[in-house]
Amino acid sequence: MNNGKKLKAVAYGEVLWDIFGNEKKIGGAPLNVALRMKTFGCEVAMISCVGKDKDGRAILDQVKRLGLDTNCIMETEDFATGVVNVTLNKSGSADYEITYPAAWDKIILNDVAKKLVADADVLIYGSLVCRDKISRESLEELLHTKVYKVFDVNLRKPHYSYGILEKLMYSADFVKFNDEELFEITAAMGSSFTTLEENMNFITEKTTITAMCVTRGKHGALLMWEGQLYENSGYPVQVADTVGAGDSFLAALITSLLSGKDPQHAVDFACAVGALVAEAPGANPEISYSRIENLMM
Repeated sequence: MNNGKKLKAVAYGEVLWDIFGNEKKIGGAPLNVALRMKTFGCEVAMISCVGKDKDGRAILDQVKRLGLDTNCIMETEDFATGVVNVTLNKSGSADYEITYPAAWDKIILNDVAKKLVADADVLIYGSLVCRDKISRESLEELLHTKVYKVFDVNLRKPHYSYGILEKLMYSADFVKFNDEELFEITAAMGSSFTTLEENMNFITEKTTITAMCVTRGKHGALLMWEGQLYENSGYPVQVADTVGAGDSFLAALITSLLSGKDPQHAVDFACAVGALVAEAPGANPEISYSRIENLMM
């Protein structure tokens, strides 16, 4: 699907354990994006930090087994590996209790990590990792690198500020919101518009961003790409939980767009991938191309 070109991607941010009652699964939005991009044939590395503890070793073992470059997942003795307690409501939507501080709040760059980003095609980063000054300053250093930058907005109260969100947007080439995030952020920036399209245009006028997407849950997504708007109205599935669905959506969308795929096909493909992730428990279920294609028919 990459037209003969293997994309080199680096994801920066949180790696952690999502705790679902008595069960735990590896997660963190940047890691979820990275793992899904790997399944689409990309060469993917992760920059993060885990504790020198049992949970940290288990993450490193599992991520290596799944084929990611883990040379820049640092280890620290000073902070524990991150955990998030996930609570699902009846519709499968999730609430998150995120421990602080965690090892991923304390990412310190080394020369290997800097070179990794400099040699990459795309850098994916989110907003949650900026809740701590140390990881935020490391990200800010990477954002000066000449690489295509994808900002995955993940608003998790109380772990964000509008000032930092605006800075992260100004640094990006592409931004992914969900509909609630777009309305919240544009309102904070002074928008009085009431539709998604109007607020997407508001973002382009207030920032340098000309490419973005907005997910709408079961109603699909809107994509702004090269001056055109593309839409998918969603694919009906029985939702198990929504954890990681947006992350896999972004992985599918960015892989497709940066591989030169038609933008309409890209957003259709991404919506199908996101729907199939929502249909299965956890953030990183296995999905075959045949299931994606069948859903898109």
